[in-house]
Amino acid sequence: MTNQQMQQALDFQAECESLEALLRPLPPEDFSRSTGFKSWTVDNVLRHLHVWNVAADLSLQDEDAFKEWLANALPKVMAGDLTSFETEELNGLAGPDLLNRWATFYPQTAQRFAETDPSKRLVWAGPSMSARSSITARLMESWAHGQAIYDELGVKRKNADRIKNIVVIGVNTYGWTFKNRGETPPEPMPHLVLTAPSGTLWEFGEPSESEKITGLAEEFCQVVTQCRNIADTKMSVEGENAKRWMAVAQCFAGPPMDPPAPGLRKMRC
Repeated sequence: MTNQQMQQALDFQAECESLEALLRPLPPEDFSRSTGFKSWTVDNVLRHLHVWNVAADLSLQDEDAFKEWLANALPKVMAGDLTSFETEELNGLAGPDLLNRWATFYPQTAQRFAETDPSKRLVWAGPSMSARSSITARLMESWAHGQAIYDELGVKRKNADRIKNIVVIGVNTYGWTFKNRGETPPEPMPHLVLTAPSGTLWEFGEPSESEKITGLAEEFCQVVTQCRNIADTKMSVEGENAKRWMAVAQCFAGPPMDPPAPGLRKMRC
C-alpha cells in the first residue's frame, strides 16, 4: 500500500460536491419535485444515493456487518418498491435534513476508499468487486441519478473529465449489455471517438469507418446510463453493431432495462 490516494475515490467526492452545490440553494419544498426518472422526487434520488453509499462503505469496513445488512435489505428490495425501502431505511428523512445527512457522509466514504488498496475485494449484492470498481460504481450512480435533478431544475451541467470513469464502465460493459439480454455480443465493438469536457479526444476500440461512434463524452455517458435515448443526442452512430449497442446500452447491474423513449428524458426549459 502506497501513500498515493485512489483517484476514483477523489473523483467520486468531486462529483458529489458538484451535486451538493446544485442542491444547497433549494428551498425545502423543491425536494418533493418529481424528476423525469420514474417520477422520483429529489428526496427519492438523495435517499437512494445515500443508502447505497452507506452500503458500499459498510462493505469496505465490515464484511460481516454488510452481509447481515444485505440479508435484511435484499428481500425488501426484491419484494417491492425500492424507494419505499430507502424511505424506511432513513426513517422518512427529507429535504435539507436529508441533504445534510448525505453531504456529511459522502466525504467520509470517499476518504476511506481513497486510502484503500484499489485491488481489495469487497462483497456486494452481486459478485464481489474491487474497491476501485465499488467506488467507481458510486461515482457513476451519483452522476447518473444527479442528471435527473439537473434536468428537473433546468440547469445545464458543467461536466469535468472525471466522467471518463463512466465512459470506461460503458466500454467495459459492451459485451455484458448483450449477454444480459441473451444476445451474442456483435463483433467488432465499434470504434469510439469521444470529445471530453476539456476538449481532449478519447478513443476506444480498433479504428473503423464502418463501425464508429463519435460525439461528446457526456452524451455517451447519458446513453450508457440510460439518462437519454440516443435519438435525443447529437452523437454520430455508424454501423449495425453501433446502432444496436446505442439502442440497448446499459452500464449498470441488474436485469435488462430499456432506455427512456425519445423525448422522455430532457432538461426542463
